[in-house]
Amino acid sequence: MTDQLFTRRQFIAAAGASAAALTLNRSAGAAPVTIGTGKATYTLDENWGKLPEGMKYGLGCAIVVDSKDRIIVTSRSSSPCVAIFGSDGKLIETWTKDFSDKIGFTPQEVAGTAHGLYLNKEGDQEFLYWTENVAGPKDKRIGARIYKTDMKGKVLYQIGNVAAENDVSQKFDFTNPTDVAVSANGDIYVVDGYGSQKVHRFDKNFKLIKTMGGPGNEHGKFRTCHGIWVSTVKKEPEIYIADRANGRLEVFSLDLEYKRTVADMRAPCCFYQHQGQLYIPELGSRVTIIDADDKVVARLGDGAGLKKEDQPKSPEKFIAPHALTVDSKGDFYLVEWVADGRVRKFKHTPA
Repeated sequence: MTDQLFTRRQFIAAAGASAAALTLNRSAGAAPVTIGTGKATYTLDENWGKLPEGMKYGLGCAIVVDSKDRIIVTSRSSSPCVAIFGSDGKLIETWTKDFSDKIGFTPQEVAGTAHGLYLNKEGDQEFLYWTENVAGPKDKRIGARIYKTDMKGKVLYQIGNVAAENDVSQKFDFTNPTDVAVSANGDIYVVDGYGSQKVHRFDKNFKLIKTMGGPGNEHGKFRTCHGIWVSTVKKEPEIYIADRANGRLEVFSLDLEYKRTVADMRAPCCFYQHQGQLYIPELGSRVTIIDADDKVVARLGDGAGLKKEDQPKSPEKFIAPHALTVDSKGDFYLVEWVADGRVRKFKHTPA
């Protein structure tokens, strides 16, 4: 837990910023906000992702896209717990009390434990894998679960800190998990990034295959193994792990054998793959795109050193990117670890 607290202290000023402070306040007719260069040029869609009056985002947790280019957003908010948008910015639906009831929590408990979300296609269906942080005192802790749902939020299986075991509920000692990824054969990988620093591999039925990792700086050890991804940008699939406080990506085989390190990362959080490239939101105020050879294609929105009072005047700068996704058109959607989530869309507008 030390690394988690250290990292969050680094960004406490951003996390404490109010929604009003992050409002862009740009005049009508102002030039479009663009980031990047050449093929990696993007333009901010300033009208995308707005919530109706009475609802607000919390700290930006996760964002995924489905096969219909619907964008699913989670944040540490109790209204809504989940927001679903079309790529055009139209709000399709929100989940709050109905969703919290399905997972056995109140909306406030959902908000207090929200963290990771992964969408996986299995056959002709899509499913969501949710990662909960832990909350509450040791004798009454909640969260620390991974649960799989259908696209309506119905729980199909849960593992971790569960009340009782049955056919669709399994106890497992996650201390504070942060992310999950699924391989083509259905194997499920979980990083315990705010806790034990261990990586667990399960089969498609959540039977444990292997555990590795632990705290440290050497290869195969981690300091906040925050995100995980099954990369298929090469011929052979590989496991990428965002080793946040060590400022690197660690790359493994599907059997979790160490292969190589990608250095010079600035608090990497997680991944998304699109057209042979990996997009990496970095809590250190930027987004990095790398190719199949781990070479940097672009570094976007670098807001390092941006003063809090300058944030509203700098929509082209990122504060604390936490998660992103990319739709079928190549547009990317970003959430940040700031008080109102700073949920935004950047349209792909290559020069």
